[in-house]
Amino acid sequence: MSDLNAVPKAIAGPSTFLDERLGGANFLKRNLRKIFPDHWSFLLGEIALYSFIILLLTGTFLTLWFKPSMGEVVYDGSYAPLKGVMMSEAYASSLEISFDVRGGLLMRQMHHWAALLFVAGMTVHMLRVFFTGAYRKPRELNWIIGVLLLTLALAEGLTGYSLPDDLLSGAGLRITEGVAISLPLVGTYITFFLFGGEYPGGDVVSRFYSLHILLIPGILLALVSAHMVLMWVQKHTQMPGKGRTNKNVVGAPFYPAFMAKAGAYFLFTLAVVSGLATFAQINPIWLFGPYTPADVSAGSQPDWYMGFLEGSLRLMPPWEWNLFGTAHAGTLPLSVIIPALVPMGIIMTGLALYPFLERWVTGDNREHHVADRPRNNPHRTSIGISAMTFYGVLWLLGANDEISANFHISLNWTTYAGRVLVFVAPALAYMITYRICLGLQRSDAAVIGHGVESGVIKRLPHGEFIEVHTPPADDIEAHMRGKEAVAALPVDEDASGIPPKGMRGPLGKLRGRMSKAYGGEKIPLDDGHHEEHGEHAAIGSGDDRSLTH
Repeated sequence: MSDLNAVPKAIAGPSTFLDERLGGANFLKRNLRKIFPDHWSFLLGEIALYSFIILLLTGTFLTLWFKPSMGEVVYDGSYAPLKGVMMSEAYASSLEISFDVRGGLLMRQMHHWAALLFVAGMTVHMLRVFFTGAYRKPRELNWIIGVLLLTLALAEGLTGYSLPDDLLSGAGLRITEGVAISLPLVGTYITFFLFGGEYPGGDVVSRFYSLHILLIPGILLALVSAHMVLMWVQKHTQMPGKGRTNKNVVGAPFYPAFMAKAGAYFLFTLAVVSGLATFAQINPIWLFGPYTPADVSAGSQPDWYMGFLEGSLRLMPPWEWNLFGTAHAGTLPLSVIIPALVPMGIIMTGLALYPFLERWVTGDNREHHVADRPRNNPHRTSIGISAMTFYGVLWLLGANDEISANFHISLNWTTYAGRVLVFVAPALAYMITYRICLGLQRSDAAVIGHGVESGVIKRLPHGEFIEVHTPPADDIEAHMRGKEAVAALPVDEDASGIPPKGMRGPLGKLRGRMSKAYGGEKIPLDDGHHEEHGEHAAIGSGDDRSLTH
């Protein structure tokens, strides 16, 4: 009778061979049993990773047939409406991939859908990390890598979107050129670097092609690898719960549990992208026609992730400064510079600096391996929702012409409303979110203080009917009790009336006021003990002769 615990020879032989020469047994044993927390939100980043893999595979397929040239040819392919039309080789090869290469259209659409899902996955993953405070020490460097990844993904999408050289992508390229050339001092150099001369030139497709398939993907691949390695070394954050502390990780091992889950999740992602590419048409370049600088299609819209830049350009008033009394070399077109740099700068720079600004305000230098519930840090959550609202208003107003046409609203009034909302809406979002967070904290305090409704009605001696409450489940209570007060600096003066060191001077006083407002316990969990009817707040089993159902 064979030993069920014996390692098969097919595995034991090669494993022994490799271990004796590479010494990898201890490494594999240690890392294959690494524990990963089991929470659905931690899989959001996997969407971006798997989309990136799909992008690499489909992009490799497309490079075999795409011709990155702006040399003009006469189209003689399968798409009859464009036969005999002059177009660039890039556009002609894109049509060939779509109509003449077996599986070409499927690969094109998979590539485009995967690109949209890649940016969306990174964005949602970034929001999860932000709202749970998973960027705190020791993960600040990984957070910065994530911000760089998102920025590079936008640049990768822009360069890829422009390659087919159709009328829609050409309109976006024209906007890109206008933004680049308006930048003071460096604008003309950047434009010459991209276009090789006067717009549109003859080199932009080939140069974007090199950036799109070589330089940016190489940097992305290196940063993704660094991101994964740092995550592996620093261990994963986990949500608060029973038995979870900053010194352990509760979950399932990498092999076989997480590996099986990750494999299935990759197949799900691939199935979604393949399904979208099969049944949902995207970027039908043959309907747009080849790009000519004199034409532009009506209702042109960029991919969703560039919509906020489009919106900022549409909302900005036509301002410009003419320096030194001249309207030539001394002109600063603020109507382009501000939309191009300010929204992107606020969002990306704010994201990169936030971990360090928060640590400066709170003075919290501890390591954090247990994530926060968003409600338990109301100011951080409010800041995040406010930034999302700012982004959302710009994104929405990037389609102000479509809104105006479909809802029969004046285009001017749509623009005026957007200019107001871009300032007012984030402030309202901040205030509303803050109040919601406090309300949710009060709800948690009530559950901890007097339990949850049991459905059992009890009649009191004086005739009042109340519902008996029962203690919450252990895992729910542990999840709520994982709350920690937001750290804050000591700002109180000592007996001699001298503020603490570092809290003196204008900057120190500002820091102290910010710390006092941002940190501290807003709604203590024991607030739930206070109830108008003491009997009603009492926790019991409901076992009483006067019980009525």
